[in-house]
Amino acid sequence: MRATLIYGAGDVRVQDVPAPVLREPTDALVRVLRSCICGSDLWPYGSRPASEQGARIGHEFLGVVEEIGAQVSGLRPGDVVVAPFVWADNTCDFCREGLQTSCRHGGQWGAPGVDGGQGEAVRVPQAQGTLVKLPASVAGEDAALLPSLLALSDVFPTGHHCAVTAGVGPRTTVTVIGDGAVGLSAVLAARRLGAEQIILMGRHKDRTDLGREFGATDVVAERGEEGVERVRELTGGAGTHTVLECVGLEQAIGTAFGVVRDGGTVSRVGAPQYPAVPMGFGEFLRNITLTGGVAPARAYIEDLLPDVLEGRVEPGRVFDRTIGLDQVPEGYRAMADRQAIKVLIRP
Repeated sequence: MRATLIYGAGDVRVQDVPAPVLREPTDALVRVLRSCICGSDLWPYGSRPASEQGARIGHEFLGVVEEIGAQVSGLRPGDVVVAPFVWADNTCDFCREGLQTSCRHGGQWGAPGVDGGQGEAVRVPQAQGTLVKLPASVAGEDAALLPSLLALSDVFPTGHHCAVTAGVGPRTTVTVIGDGAVGLSAVLAARRLGAEQIILMGRHKDRTDLGREFGATDVVAERGEEGVERVRELTGGAGTHTVLECVGLEQAIGTAFGVVRDGGTVSRVGAPQYPAVPMGFGEFLRNITLTGGVAPARAYIEDLLPDVLEGRVEPGRVFDRTIGLDQVPEGYRAMADRQAIKVLIRP
């Protein structure tokens, strides 16, 4: 079959690889209907050391079950399923606590011996706990809902996790830092949870326009101190109760502390590209809480699914380019060059 491998910074190739087979009785084989490129894939794309041996990549996919292992129940061939961006048994103590990203028997897609999502098919370990079965009504490969259902694998639950851990709710004021797919998803999640005011900090008009449609009440294009001052102006000088940091750069977390209200909460879900958080005595005196972390998508999918199926939210609108599998290298370049928000792959 065909699959995507990364050989180093800027070097992504689509090549023939061995087709997956069942290895464990808890496995399932899934034919991929849709996958995509994640903003977090751009970090290795920009910095991975060169290697003569490529590594599988991609952690978001939706597909059709082709075969199941002897110990898999609740699934059968022909089922349409979505896979969260890590696999997990969904039964260990961490999973029962809603932290499937720390599953004692789970792991990451694309790890040694594990398929990546950017390919034609995937062997799914711990399939019964990992895969979420979708209604038969979405089985059509051209179903209009597929992009939004694919967004449940990572980007929408990540935005939702950011809002939930920050404590977003009715009468909450929110600043979202970042106009990428995760930031836009955080805007959508904050609106879904009833936020009163949502300020989106971003400077790409096509993205912030979508952010307004998702629920942003204000857009701040300024950065640094100017951006902090503008948010303060929009909030009567106080800042917002919550800040959703969806970038992962040190400047972004610094801005978050600048715009949060005293006694407020900063939640970060942007993969941090800095070694330490600049949270010193001044932030301590202001009683600021820092939270967030990697989103346990599996814990949220079934809660978010009804709103997607009924069209109340459309997180799939963050996909603004669709490509075939052989065009994946072009998709990476488009996202790295900010020519696309998020690229959908149709094998």
